[in-house]
Amino acid sequence: MNLLLLAIAPIFTVLLYIYAQDKYEKEPKKLLIFSFLFGAIVSIIIVFVLYFFTGRLIPVTDPYSIGQQFIQAFIVVALSEEFSKYVIVKYYAQPKKAFNEPYDGIIYAVMVSMGFACTENIMYAIDGGYQTAILRAFTAVPAHATFGILMGYFMGKAKFSNNRFALNMAGLFLAVLFHGAYDFFLFINFIPGISIGAFVSLIIGIVLSRKAIKKHQDDSHFKSL
Repeated sequence: MNLLLLAIAPIFTVLLYIYAQDKYEKEPKKLLIFSFLFGAIVSIIIVFVLYFFTGRLIPVTDPYSIGQQFIQAFIVVALSEEFSKYVIVKYYAQPKKAFNEPYDGIIYAVMVSMGFACTENIMYAIDGGYQTAILRAFTAVPAHATFGILMGYFMGKAKFSNNRFALNMAGLFLAVLFHGAYDFFLFINFIPGISIGAFVSLIIGIVLSRKAIKKHQDDSHFKSL
């Protein structure tokens, strides 16, 4: 039980922070909960299906191949996982009437991302124990949060733009880019010291995420009400 709490505590810490930043017009709790659950269940199922095919089509035959690890990081893992989240935000959250300001893209994308991260975190914690759970609380969990914020920033803009497709794709691309970079530096840890690149990409993602949140807060049309 303590291990389970340790696995989910950072997830809900992120969720409470993102919810608190929705300063001007709170989202219906039912939609937030369903977004989280879809991320925790549906997104995971989509990823497993994609992994089944991509793992067979693009196998790692040489674990010390930088090129193969690049493909694994950006295509097999990052694209599969971020696409699974994108689909839920795009087809469940974005069409909703309650999705009525740009910041909503961030909060729904983070809800889905944290749902995914919650299931993933529990699985890793069960397998790796307390040390893994503590490590992921300061690495993988905030990483998934930043991927969601960066994706949601553009999906929030897309809802109110005539250029919706391009902005949605920009959100997906940015999430894949940062997710892929984070994983890539971890996958090539056979190069001494290279793993620091993952933490650099995470820090950059956090800085950009804070700016994205502030920008959508400032642009909220509920701000003056």
